[in-house]
Order: sequence, then structure tokens, then C-alpha cells
Amino acid sequence: MAAAEPKPPAGVAAARRLARGCWSAFWDYETPKVIVVKNRRLGVVYRLVQLLILLYFVWYVFIVQKSYQDRETGPESSVITKVKGITSSEHKVWDVEEYVKPPEGGSVFSIITRIEVTPSQTLGTCPESVRVSNATCDSDEDCVAGELDMLGNGVRTGRCVPYYHGASKTCEVSGWCPVEDGASVSQFLGKMAPNFTILIKNSIHYPKFQFSKGNIENRKDSYLKRCMFDEVLHLYCPIFRLGFIVERAGENFTELAHTGGVIGVIINWDCDLDLPASNCNPKYSFRRLDPKHIPASSGYNFRFAKYYKINGSSTRTLIKAYGIRIDVIVHGQAGKFSLIPTIINLATALTSIGVGSFLCDWILLTFMNKNKVYSHKKYDKVCTSKDSPGSWPVTLALVLGQAPPPPCPCSADPSRPQEEGQSQAQVIPPPRPCPTSALSEQMVDTPDRGAGPGPWASEPSQQDSALTDPRGLAQL
Repeated sequence: MAAAEPKPPAGVAAARRLARGCWSAFWDYETPKVIVVKNRRLGVVYRLVQLLILLYFVWYVFIVQKSYQDRETGPESSVITKVKGITSSEHKVWDVEEYVKPPEGGSVFSIITRIEVTPSQTLGTCPESVRVSNATCDSDEDCVAGELDMLGNGVRTGRCVPYYHGASKTCEVSGWCPVEDGASVSQFLGKMAPNFTILIKNSIHYPKFQFSKGNIENRKDSYLKRCMFDEVLHLYCPIFRLGFIVERAGENFTELAHTGGVIGVIINWDCDLDLPASNCNPKYSFRRLDPKHIPASSGYNFRFAKYYKINGSSTRTLIKAYGIRIDVIVHGQAGKFSLIPTIINLATALTSIGVGSFLCDWILLTFMNKNKVYSHKKYDKVCTSKDSPGSWPVTLALVLGQAPPPPCPCSADPSRPQEEGQSQAQVIPPPRPCPTSALSEQMVDTPDRGAGPGPWASEPSQQDSALTDPRGLAQL
């Protein structure tokens, strides 16, 4: 007789049954079970959470953010500028052609308010500026011939010569002489500059919605020749005084004219295209763009030169200009009702209301006094008509050292007579709950039983009293 096959250890068999039970449970279907809990405080929390979520979506998402609209940001834009006015310095009168750079009238331009002029520079040799590193010297040995300093003004000749003024000496260079520091003259042009007028013409286009608009009122009279910008009275007269722009940016004009700076004129077009086009208006704001509190990077200046010939020799006038640079920046967004974002946000709102149920379930099953009762009532298991001895509750009980629960009474009752003409295989009993421990506590927060019968008192159901679990499997 063949030897009997050795049985695997009990733990291995139990683990296999547990794995099969988990795999079988993976394919189970779960459906919510509705339980009404008569608890006023929990109900207040539930409705309050729902109200907050509803207010958030109605007020902020739909009213403030207008999430029911399809949106387009960054309009196509064009900017044309024109400056008018004259001013004077200690030596001459300046007009627009001289103090506006560049003269094309684009979105970025500079208005010169102070200059340092080095006149009559010619190609030759002269002392280097004392501001250049290693430019000071005591003798010719301190200067290297042919050396070129990238921050200097020319090529060194190897000679040490007296400076333009004072007793100091610097190395001689070959270049445009005299150098800027040695013979520059400062001139202030900002005396009349606050009264300069700047016309800013701007037009925008949103291609997605085929919407275009400009910031100048469509009038055939001489309106632009006699108006000045005002946010209330003359919104569509984009003519600004330079002093007004600097003041609205929060700067002192005299200080800014001496050191120079960058001012941003920001035009914002936020348009709700569900409303008439007359409600889409530009909004202007002004602020300084360069960091004035950092000395190394504050201010604004640039250099340019004017060339001419004297007695056949090339001559130039070097000008270091300080000024106010104007940057016109246009941005905005447009929105119009669209069905797709409306449906998406409505679905998000309805889904988010379920957060209230999740929060209240967590409170109910964690912090309430009868949380075990609620947990027992909320989670129920229904057996199928075919009882499997290897189902996962039995396996889990074996692994944890608990006795298996009594088998689910899912088969037909033999004491009941079958209908005539119907076989035993055709009788399929309805599913019923799996056995759980009987709980005497009520589902509702009620007074103690000893206090006598009350309006909330009720007897345990026949199912809870009939189904028992002597070994405590339901507590798992």
C-alpha cells in the first residue's frame, strides 16, 4: 500500500485559504447601505459642511472666478506712442527730436532728463580716467605699453602722465580724447519735463472670440487735442502728463530725473464677453520697475555720440544721458459662457458635496460613544446561495485562533414543502445576512433602558437576537 501523502502544516494551509479568500473577496460587489442616525449634533455638522462647500462653489467658483466661462489670456496687442513738449537746459532749448530715444514711438522709449556732455573728442592720446582700476601710476614702469583694459578708454602707451586736474598721475591711453571723466559738463533738462504729454494708442484682439477694441474713443471732432486722461471723465483719452505718471508710480520727479529710472504703464483688459462691449474697458496702473533700493542696479542711463568733422579731422560729442524709460505693458483676459467648463465645474461641485458624508462617517465610526454599534449596522455581509467552506471569514478566524462561524443558512429549509412540479435544484432561497453577534444597543442615541420606555425605545430585531457569535468573530 502506498504511503499516505504528508499533510502540509496547519499554518501553510490556513495561509493558502486566506489567499484564496482574499482573491475571492476582490471580486465581491459593494453597494452603499443607507442608515438614518437620529443625532442632532452630527446632523448639524453634516449640513454645515454641505453649506460651506455649496457657498464656496456658488460664490467663489461661479461668481468670483466665473468658471462657467471659456477663457483666453494674453490678447494680441499693438502700442504706438507719441511725446510732445519742449524744455531747456543751461545752454540750449531741447525739443522732442532730441530728448526722446528712440524716436519711432514704440512701446518702450526714454525721455532724457539730464546729460553729461564731453565735447570735441578727437582721436589721440590723453590720461586715462582715475576710475579705471590700476590706472594711477608714479612712473612709466607702472604702465605696460599695449595693454588694453576692457573697462578703460583706450590702449595704454606705456607713459605715466599728469591727470587733467590735481597732482595725481595716470597711464596715458590712445583713443577718443579727452576721456569722459576729464572734461564732461552736466546739464539738467527736467525743468519742464513734468509737463510733457505722452499719447499711448493701444488696440487689442482676442482671436478665440473674434473681439477687438482700442483705447481711443471713436470721435470725429478734435476731442484728442483738448482732453487729458481722467479715470472717470476721460477714460478713452489716453494722453498722460509725464509728471502724472511718475506721481502715480509713487516717485519723486526731481530725484528720478537726476538718477533715471524705469516706469511701467500697465494696461489691463479684463473683458466679460457675456456683457455688451461697452463694459470691456482698459484699466491703467503705474509702478517703478527698476529696484531703486539697490544702488548697484537702480537708475537708468545710456551713452550716445554725435559725429562731425572739424578741419577734416573726425570729432564727436559724447553724451551720457540719464532719463525716465517708459515701458507700456499690455495684458488681460477674456471670458465667455461655454457649456463644457460649466458641466465640469457642476460635476465637481456635486462630487465635493460628498465630502460631508465622508467626514460625518469618520466622526460616527471614530468618536461617537456607540461607534461599534454603528460600525456593525453600517457594514453588513450577505451570503450567496452556495456556501463555500473556504470563504475568507472562516479562514481569517482560523488564522487568528477563533472558532469558525456557523455556516450561513443559505440552503433551502427542508421542513418547507416544495411546490408541486418543482425540483429541489430549482428552489433558490433569497440571500440573507451572514451571522453576526447580537447587539442589544440601539442604533439611535436613546435614553438608558432602565429609565423606562420612551418614544425612542424599541426591541431588538428578530434577526439580531437570532444570530449569535459565541466566539466573537464579528468583533474582527
